[in-house]
This record gives sequence, structure tokens and C-alpha cells, in this order.
Amino acid sequence: MNTRRISRDGTALLQRLREPAPPRPEQCAFCGRDLPAGHRHLVDVEERALACACTACGLLFRQPGAAGGRYRTVPDRYLTDPEGELDQRAWSALGIPVGTAFLFRNTVLDQLLAFYPGPAGATESELDEDTWQRALGGSRLAATLEPDVEALLLRRTGENVTCLLVPIDVCYELVGRLRRCWHGFDGGAEARAELDEFFAKLAALARPLPTAVTA
Repeated sequence: MNTRRISRDGTALLQRLREPAPPRPEQCAFCGRDLPAGHRHLVDVEERALACACTACGLLFRQPGAAGGRYRTVPDRYLTDPEGELDQRAWSALGIPVGTAFLFRNTVLDQLLAFYPGPAGATESELDEDTWQRALGGSRLAATLEPDVEALLLRRTGENVTCLLVPIDVCYELVGRLRRCWHGFDGGAEARAELDEFFAKLAALARPLPTAVTA
């Protein structure tokens, strides 16, 4: 009886050892607290990197001058402008070589940047101020954009150009998703399906800017 019991216990132990350990939760980069899924992020503007943060630390770094301004809390707003949709002229002015990109202003570099998702991650390109003004000078979303922590996420499908103002961490999430499913030159059917699903989710979260007041 004892031998059989030990044998069964030993088999169960071996099975547990073969099973992958559950992933450890991510931790706050500042206080070490375990974080739930969907936690907030901060941008380290000096290192150009994202840092995970708990709610308390995220609120702390929202205070003006906290940490000398090195860390900035990523907002959680999603905006669209039904009155200011981009057209093919704006897309052509930006010179984006692919169908999806995100644009933001980096204050440390004092530079406008564009990133294009692809099989190797995100390709970085600099935008000069004249190009930005030709393409987006009249965009209310561009005027609302917070440097470092928010981006304009663009996607061209046929003759239509979708433009959303989103948190910067959402853009890097999209880069990671596409990198895992990218096939061939243009990403393939799986990447296009991922983009469709991702943009549908963002569209459901986005709120329109208030209607412009005319004199």
C-alpha cells in the first residue's frame, strides 16, 4: 500500500515539475508591488523607455516637477476628430511607406518621430516641422497631443485614413502584436486581421473631440 501511494505521489510530482511555472506578475518599477493586467505605464523621457507603475506611483509622478520631470505618466484617453479626418494629401505629405504608423513628439530630442510596425519591431523615422505642418498643421488632434506620452496612430485602408490620439503604450502593444503574427512583405492575412481587431477596439474606446465653435 505504501509503495503504491509513494508511486502515485511521485508521478504527480513529476507531472508538476514538467508543467511550466505560472508567469510572475509584473511589478511596479518604483515600489516593487505586484501589478494586475492593464496597469499604468510611465515614460522615462531620458531613456525613451516605458516603466510599469502601480496606481499610487502613477499618481505621484503626475505631480508637476516630480523626479525632475524625468518620468511622465501615460494618460488613458482615446480621441478621434470626426470633423478633421485626414485625407490622401496629408498621408502623401507624411511620406509613410507602409499602411500603419504612429507619430509623436520627443521633448528630449526636440524631434517629431514616426514609427512603422513590421516584422522586426518598429522602424523609426524623423519628421521635420515643415512636413508635420503640411500634413497635420490643421489637425485638432495634433494640437491636442501631449509630447512623449501620447501618439497619433494612423492607418490607411484604400482611400480612407484613420487617425486616433492614443496613449503611447498602446502603440508599442500593437508593434508587439504585429511582430508575432507578421508574414511576408506586407504582414499577410493574419496581421491584417490583427489590425482590424485592434483598431475596432480602439474605435470603441475613442471619444470625439468637442465640436469646434464657429463665430
